Amino acid sequence: MLGPGDDAALVAAPDGRVVVSTDLLLEGRHFRRDWSSPYDVGRKAAAQNLADVAAMGAAPTALVIGLGIPADLPVTWLDGLTDGFRDECVVVGASVAGGDVTRCDLVVLGVTALGDLGGRAPVRRDGARPGQVVAVAGRLGHAAAGLALLDAGVPARTEALERAVAAHRRPCPPYQEGPRAAELGASAMLDVSDGLLQDLGHVAAASGVRIEVDPQAFAVGEPVLAAAKELAADPLEWVLTGGEDHALAAAFPAGVRLPASWQVVGRVVEGEGVLVYGREMGRGGWDHFR
Repeated sequence: MLGPGDDAALVAAPDGRVVVSTDLLLEGRHFRRDWSSPYDVGRKAAAQNLADVAAMGAAPTALVIGLGIPADLPVTWLDGLTDGFRDECVVVGASVAGGDVTRCDLVVLGVTALGDLGGRAPVRRDGARPGQVVAVAGRLGHAAAGLALLDAGVPARTEALERAVAAHRRPCPPYQEGPRAAELGASAMLDVSDGLLQDLGHVAAASGVRIEVDPQAFAVGEPVLAAAKELAADPLEWVLTGGEDHALAAAFPAGVRLPASWQVVGRVVEGEGVLVYGREMGRGGWDHFR
C-alpha cells in the first residue's frame, strides 16, 4: 500500500494476521560472486524467504531487505540484484516494500518476508500424527548436485549439468503448493532448506512422532543423475540430505487424494526420529555453524 520512500512501509493484511520470516545471506557463506550473478543472488535471496512463508500455508505479500555492501561494488551489480528481487516477487505477486543499505566489507543480505493466510490456520511443524503420509512438492537434490559440481570445478559440459548448476544459483520453490496443501488438510509442513532428512527431523521432534522414508519413492531428476555420474557420487544422498532446493514437505491424512504435484515419500508412525528404509545414513544436511 505504501512502498519505499518513507520511514516505514504500509502492507495490507486482509486476514488480520501476518506471517513473518527472515534470513541472512553472507557472501562466501551462502553465495559466491564468482559463482553466481547478482541477478541469481537476488532471486535466491528472495526465494528462500518467500518459500518459508508458503510453508506456513500463506501467500507471500512483501519483502523488506537489509543490504550491506562494499563501497567499491559496481552499481551494475546492484542493478542485477534488485532485478532479481523484483522478478522473484513477481512470481508470487509480492513486492519489495523497502529496506536499508550500509557499507560492509562483504555483501550481506538480511531479508524479511511477509505473508497472508487468507483465513486459513497456519500449518505448523507439530501437527504430524501416526497414520498420516508424508509427501513432497518440488525438486530435491538439484541444488546440492550443482554445488558439488561448482565445488569440484567441473564445467557444465551438458544441458543436464548446467541445469544442476542453475538450480544451486536459483532455486524454484513450489510456492503455490503451500496454500494448496493447507486447503487439502496438511497438518504439518516446512520448506526443505537444510536437507530433507534433517528438516523432517524437525517435524518429527515437534510432533513427537517418527517419520519413515521410503528411498524407492523418489524420482531422481536427470540433472542429479548426470552430476552423480560425473562425480562418481550417490544421487540419492543429495536427494535425501541436500539443501537449498526449497521444496515443500508435508504430512497429510492418509485418505487425502493428493494432486500429481505432491509425491508420497513416507509415513508417520509412533516413535521418534527419521528412519530411511533399507539404508544406513545420517541426517546430513546444512550445518549453520559449520
